[in-house]
Amino acid sequence: MKILAVDIGTGTQDIFLYDSNLDIENGFKLVLPSPTMMVHRRLKKTLLSRTPILLTGHQMGGGPSAWAIEEVARAGIPVYMTPSAATTLNDELDKVEALGIMIISEDEAVRLPSMVRRLELKDFDFESISRTFSDYGVSLSDLAAVAVAVFDHGNAPPGVSDRQFRFDYLDDRIRERNSLSAFAYPSDQIPQIMTRLGAVAESAGDLPCPLVVMDTAPAAVLGADFDPAVANRENKIICNVGNFHTLAFRLGEKGIEGVFEHHTGEIDLAKLENLIRKLADGSLKHEDVFDDMGHGALMYTDEVFEFGRADFDVVVTGPRRSLFNRQSEIENRESLHPYFAVPFGDMMIAGCFGLLAATAEILPGLAEPIIGSLRGGRGRGVAPWDANP
Repeated sequence: MKILAVDIGTGTQDIFLYDSNLDIENGFKLVLPSPTMMVHRRLKKTLLSRTPILLTGHQMGGGPSAWAIEEVARAGIPVYMTPSAATTLNDELDKVEALGIMIISEDEAVRLPSMVRRLELKDFDFESISRTFSDYGVSLSDLAAVAVAVFDHGNAPPGVSDRQFRFDYLDDRIRERNSLSAFAYPSDQIPQIMTRLGAVAESAGDLPCPLVVMDTAPAAVLGADFDPAVANRENKIICNVGNFHTLAFRLGEKGIEGVFEHHTGEIDLAKLENLIRKLADGSLKHEDVFDDMGHGALMYTDEVFEFGRADFDVVVTGPRRSLFNRQSEIENRESLHPYFAVPFGDMMIAGCFGLLAATAEILPGLAEPIIGSLRGGRGRGVAPWDANP
């Protein structure tokens, strides 16, 4: 049985092809530029040639792609976008037009002259990934499932903060089902408010198998929990330091005990460790993060998580985990002791392992081989998501 897992971040898209006939460490993997970075680089070339650009397709991750689109428009180069593509910049299309970008219908797009350069926006390009594997003699025609993770703010109503809207959504999901896999969905059950997850399902087209979508941060944390040193601890704090967002979950006997999410560019090590300490002692408040331009915080217990009971205080994963190595930023106080998780020997694929675990829960018919593989070499009788039924 094969499952394609794709974890799409800001800097990279991390791809893992699970094969139940192989030890999980032998699964084929790719770490490639993220779709938003690919769009960014292509649009930079447009600046040099000053060629008008038409952007079609779907909502995708912003950041680098959005910055490049806006830069092209500011340079006075004509930029056309179809409505679905324009939501990459803002769900309120009048704000996109205020940037000098022309929003046109699909029919109008077809009638634009051939000298206009065309670029399709989408986070997940199954055909491109398939071709890459095919070039190495690996077929994706016999997949049992595809699982894709992206970060989704959600479609906040006009006048509502995207940051607050996302944290209201996280709170609702945790209260409904206290599990990291609660942030994963089969493609036909994606909440309408999660427009980027929905766009992934739309852009996937007619896949030969079921599709599961998930938020990136819970996927990374769930994947990091497969490191044996992490799995052997019932109570833990796992921090995913991403290129754009840093998120920490406090996990315990009953599941998620607390969580905060900040923008990585807004924090240093001292600030991050202070938030983790508050997450541990139960004193963390939503405004501690939100008022500092972060997304927010949620606490579901006032019990104290005690540091010093093991040889590490916090589990760390993510592409910018080196933030925890910057001890020069900590002055005149003791810093936390981090453990850098390497599930199955590869931190960059942690999100893919989390996607596999969530897929086993979303598609129970596939669970047995997945669970068997993920348990392999861990010496435990249960998986992280069902350790406390």
